[in-house]
This record gives sequence, C-alpha cells and structure tokens, in this order.
Amino acid sequence: MTSRRRRIRTLSAGVVVVRRDAGDWQCLLLRAYQYWDSPKGQVEKGETPLQGALREVEEETGITELDFAFGRDFVETGPYAQGKIARYYLARTTTREVVLGISPDLGRPEHQEYRWVDFDTARQLASPRVQRVLDWAEQRLPRNDPAPD
Repeated sequence: MTSRRRRIRTLSAGVVVVRRDAGDWQCLLLRAYQYWDSPKGQVEKGETPLQGALREVEEETGITELDFAFGRDFVETGPYAQGKIARYYLARTTTREVVLGISPDLGRPEHQEYRWVDFDTARQLASPRVQRVLDWAEQRLPRNDPAPD
C-alpha cells in the first residue's frame, strides 16, 4: 500500500481594496521585500476567513472602512509556499491614507511600502499568482460606478 503524504494547507485571507480616483479604479498594493500583494494574512483560530481578512486589512493598512458593494464572493489561489492557499475578497473604500501597522513579531511594519495604482500597473508589479487575483477583481468592478471619488 502506498502512503501519500497529505500537505497541510494554511488558509490566509485578504481583500483587494479599491477606490475611485479621478473616475478611475485604483487598487492598493503592499510590498514585502520584492513581492507586491493585497493586504492579507493567516486566518486565526476561531475566525471566519472574512473576519481574518478584515483584521489583516486593519492591521496592515489602518483601513477600517470597507464596502463590500460587489458582493462577498471570493477567489482562492492554488497552493503555494508549502501548501498555503490565499482567499481574496473585493471591497471599496474612500480612505486614501494608509498606515503601515507595526507587526508585534517583527517590531516594525511587515511591509516596506504601499501604492495606490491602476490595475495595469498592479499587474506589472505583481507575481502571476496575484495577477490572476487582480484580473478577477477588475472584472467585478463596474466601468461607470456612481460612487464618489
């Protein structure tokens, strides 16, 4: 009998955070070393993935005002980094200011910088895994959203 090792999968959750700027959609990307991604992190015991995603956005960016106007559906990545799966939701905000939170484990922010960028620029910065998430998010955004800038 052949024994197959089962990979333990870790679920992380985050939000593709978008806002309108001069009528165009901008998304928030955070940089950790050379990797750009949306705010996300590991879902903690007792949290739903959405609760974990909201907590991670607040911890990593200071943003608490999120509107899930496009629904609460999500996209997940395939396994990466030793079986991790990342789940992403999509929400808009009117918040412009980002405050990179201090990680208690590191004693400094987990991310080195942030940028609000259009989706084309975001895809240029992001890895293929994150590019697929950005494609999913952009497809759900209305072209002429009446939301204020």
